[in-house]
Amino acid sequence: MVHDHLDDDLRFAHVLADSADAATMDRFKGLDRAVRARPDLAAVTDAENAVEKLVRGQLRRSRPRDAVLGAGDGLEGGGPRCWVVDAITGLENYVRGVPVWATQISLLEVSAGGYRPIVGVVSAPALARRWWAAKDHGAFTGRSLTSASRLRVSGVSHLTDASFAYSTVTAWEEDGRLNNFLALSRDVWRTRAYGEFWSYMMLAEGAIDSCADPRLSPGDMAANAVIVTEAGGTFTGFDGTPSPLSGCAVASNGLLHNELLEYLRRD
Repeated sequence: MVHDHLDDDLRFAHVLADSADAATMDRFKGLDRAVRARPDLAAVTDAENAVEKLVRGQLRRSRPRDAVLGAGDGLEGGGPRCWVVDAITGLENYVRGVPVWATQISLLEVSAGGYRPIVGVVSAPALARRWWAAKDHGAFTGRSLTSASRLRVSGVSHLTDASFAYSTVTAWEEDGRLNNFLALSRDVWRTRAYGEFWSYMMLAEGAIDSCADPRLSPGDMAANAVIVTEAGGTFTGFDGTPSPLSGCAVASNGLLHNELLEYLRRD
């Protein structure tokens, strides 16, 4: 449990996640998922924007001095603290009824070299799972702040024994790193496309050992970053910089990180 100034922020992040969960689940249950063709994401994007507006409204009332960054309305406000909201991570899953989607809420503060995440909550109500962390206080999963288990990354120390997760192959191809991805895939023990937040949460739980994505927004990364690092792992951009604003991410249990970066930096 957090016992300092982050306590209120972490508790408030859970309140925000509770509100988001109620809204996303209500819409999720009401979606028409009759499969006729490639799904139109317009309706689910409307749902995402509605949830973001809901969270922004709560932030304006309770944290009026803090900035807010979201996919829908961009950056609002300024100052040394910024809440980052990703209302629905995994829109394609959401629209097709796949339960692997989440709301990600994080709080960043200004530090040397830029912003650093200090609080993060990832809530996946269709999976009945939630994960959270506050800087220097550990990472947890459970039903509430008072009913939780501490997270810890794995101790796998060789890539040949490691499980590696990612989101889509096409993202690697579009980024010009397909050969890097394939080389890494051949040398690890196992690869799986769990995708987006799910890979990073399983890394924090110690179920997998590494993951990476070449294209991510701040909303995709900030909460994941603090949860992974507080679970004992390492979270950086492909250049090795520990920033949630790098546009890409590689995360590991820490023991594998330098090797992973070597693969991703190859020409």
